[in-house]
Amino acid sequence: MKFYKRLYTKKINIGNVTIGGGLPIVVQSMTNTDSRDYKATIKQIKQLEDVGCEIVRISIPDMESAYNINIIKKNINIPLVADIHFNYKIALETIKQGIDKIRINPGNIGSETDIGILAKEAKKAHIPIRIGINAGSLKEFHSFIDTRSRAEVVANTAIKYVEILEKYNFEDIVVSLKTSNIYTTIQAYNFFSFKKKYPLHLGITESGTIFSGTIKSAAGLGIILYNGIGDTLRVSLTANPIEEVKVAYYLLQSMGLRHFGIEIISCPTCSRCQVDLIKMASKFEEKIATIKNLKHLKKNIKVAIMGCSVNGIGEANDADFGIICKRNIGILFRCGKIIGKVKTEKLIQKLIFIIMNYINTNEN
Repeated sequence: MKFYKRLYTKKINIGNVTIGGGLPIVVQSMTNTDSRDYKATIKQIKQLEDVGCEIVRISIPDMESAYNINIIKKNINIPLVADIHFNYKIALETIKQGIDKIRINPGNIGSETDIGILAKEAKKAHIPIRIGINAGSLKEFHSFIDTRSRAEVVANTAIKYVEILEKYNFEDIVVSLKTSNIYTTIQAYNFFSFKKKYPLHLGITESGTIFSGTIKSAAGLGIILYNGIGDTLRVSLTANPIEEVKVAYYLLQSMGLRHFGIEIISCPTCSRCQVDLIKMASKFEEKIATIKNLKHLKKNIKVAIMGCSVNGIGEANDADFGIICKRNIGILFRCGKIIGKVKTEKLIQKLIFIIMNYINTNEN
């Protein structure tokens, strides 16, 4: 269920993916391989594709990396974004190599003249540019302590560089305003979204490890999304980038913005629980994660795994399928109605069988 109105933004094409204009929020990630090793980079991108990544970014620190773009592009199925810092000439080479989008950092990309040259070539090749603010690269940012002033620096810097590109009649622009502080990031996106209507790439940069970074990203991105802001996002984690994609989808799914496989509702357990529900819920999650076609369901399917009658059908009444676990016998239910009883040790197996039977019947 959507509980807010998305802010209107301009539609931008990135390869064969369109963002903005109220379209579904697109999930991105970034490789952490050495881009000079094109085989390792292609392998990781393939892994990201398998978990649903829709756009992938690679760091291009030098010309050797830029020369690999063409061969990488030929071996992947999703749009490729070049992450460029310091040297705009590397960005020009990525255009020649067929990149789908370029990200530049205003804090270090170079002069307005350099940006003008890049804008001219990108426009000719129909390649969008993301103005990717990283607050740490902005000298003025560090002159302030309060979050509001810092947020204004970030937003105003983005606006300045948008207007530089507009000066060169370039409007295929995406903007990100990332900081590692939740409040600063939220305020920066709010400020910018009322000034310009270009699509926004969301993120809390350098958010942390898979545990702390997931929590921090969910807290910050959830608020921004609730405000109707955002067209694409990356969850930045110090972890395998596959985890970034998983977290992004679960975040969007939990807010009713995207459907990604099966949504699990499970109780936290208490002394009334007579089974190892933690183990059972984990087993269910692990098994459905191996079923590839579940990632592409046309509708959201909620599954409730409950440890007792208190948190049973009543608490999970809006679930499509569910189980109530007792010591020896478990109850299966569908849309709030009991449909059978099964021995507890076979309950997860039977639940998956019923769900798959439903999917195969209704999704084909």
